[in-house]
Amino acid sequence: MRAVTIAFCSPGRCYTIFKVACLTKLPFLGNYKQIQHFVLNFLVLTAEMLVEQSVINGSMNYSFAPEGAVIICFTSGTTGRPEGVVISHTALIVQSLAKVAIVGYSEDDVYLHTAPLCHIGGLSSAMAMLMVGACHAFIPKFEATLALEAIEQHHVTSLITVPAMMADLISSVRLKRIQKGCDSVKKILNGGGGLSDNLIKDATRLFPRAKLLSAYGMTETCSSLTFTTLFEPMLEASGTSLQMLAITSSSPVKARGVCVGKPAPHVEIKICVDGSYNVGRILTRGPHVMLRYWDQIPEKASNSVEETWLDTGDIGFIDDHGNLWLVGRTNGRIKSGGENIYPEEVEAVLIQHPGVLSSVVVGIPDPRLTELVVSCIRLRENWQWSDDSFKYSVQSNELFLSSTILRLHCREKNLTGFKIPKIFILWKTQFPLTTTGKIRRDQVRREVMSQQLSFPNKLRC
Repeated sequence: MRAVTIAFCSPGRCYTIFKVACLTKLPFLGNYKQIQHFVLNFLVLTAEMLVEQSVINGSMNYSFAPEGAVIICFTSGTTGRPEGVVISHTALIVQSLAKVAIVGYSEDDVYLHTAPLCHIGGLSSAMAMLMVGACHAFIPKFEATLALEAIEQHHVTSLITVPAMMADLISSVRLKRIQKGCDSVKKILNGGGGLSDNLIKDATRLFPRAKLLSAYGMTETCSSLTFTTLFEPMLEASGTSLQMLAITSSSPVKARGVCVGKPAPHVEIKICVDGSYNVGRILTRGPHVMLRYWDQIPEKASNSVEETWLDTGDIGFIDDHGNLWLVGRTNGRIKSGGENIYPEEVEAVLIQHPGVLSSVVVGIPDPRLTELVVSCIRLRENWQWSDDSFKYSVQSNELFLSSTILRLHCREKNLTGFKIPKIFILWKTQFPLTTTGKIRRDQVRREVMSQQLSFPNKLRC
């Protein structure tokens, strides 16, 4: 019998997957023992069929090659179309073991599944918990209220978040004035973007007994490459304050990017320097790197500049302490007035303002500058937008923010003048998110461009 592609899915989604995969022959939904010499390239096995056959045939053969493919996991698609990434058994194992060692998971943990298992962060964390024999708690999908209820009900000790999830948890607690249920949490691993100083402070208040870590990685590297500890309650209890890498918010170094910590023991990272300040493309190699992109020839599987090195697509540098700093994405940079601008660098400065909950910086076409730097702003609770200068109202207990104040803030943080946004847009709803909780930057840009005819009367602040 010829080889076939096997898809694990619910029967109701079979034809959707068939269509998305652009398969040329019909899927087979019957008992696999009925297959003789049919010309098939797509076989669907339901959970019920697997259980039935395992009972009939007894033990099944689970042998595999360590370098063989274990799963195709799709990227989040934050800047474009999601891509299927072929991941090996070895990659999934070493990355899961790294989380066990660095985060400190154990059989005593109760892990709340806040991230979907189709996301590499959620999958590798779930594997780590399976390895140590921890207990798993599930919710249908991430909603702050559901997560907080599950934490209280199941005495959850560990979870993973992205910044948007953490912000929602904090907002939900404030809105409902929940005061119990979070003391059980001992370990939180954040990914999918850095936490602002304000979010870190709020998170430590909400989860006072939790060790808070942040990781940097991607689907192509089977999750996390580097880890950094943001808060350690044991150090706080002993009177030793953990300052994030001993770098203050006003540090010129911090203004250049976001620190994501040191590589895991099995991970190699180097910087392909392009220009001054030792800033360049972030490359990585090791057993964690993907095999290839799905449905692509191996030669074009990655953007490696050298054999075995994977170009992550990120720009950054390594400081004197061995910590990796992210500056931006190579394919997301804005070209304005002949200068390269990385949105993440500008966003890292903007969210240091106490009135900014989150920010997305995009470039839109401009006849003079090529692209215009635009910042979309979401305000924190009790803050309002105003075109007037900064003021404080005792009666309403509200703070006001304006474009003038934000530009001044950027200058105070030593952000170069051409990087300061020319237009600020007040975003009143949640930013569009992927299924993994990451901001859809491409969609934000499209929405901004759809309003471009309103510039400067409506949106230019």
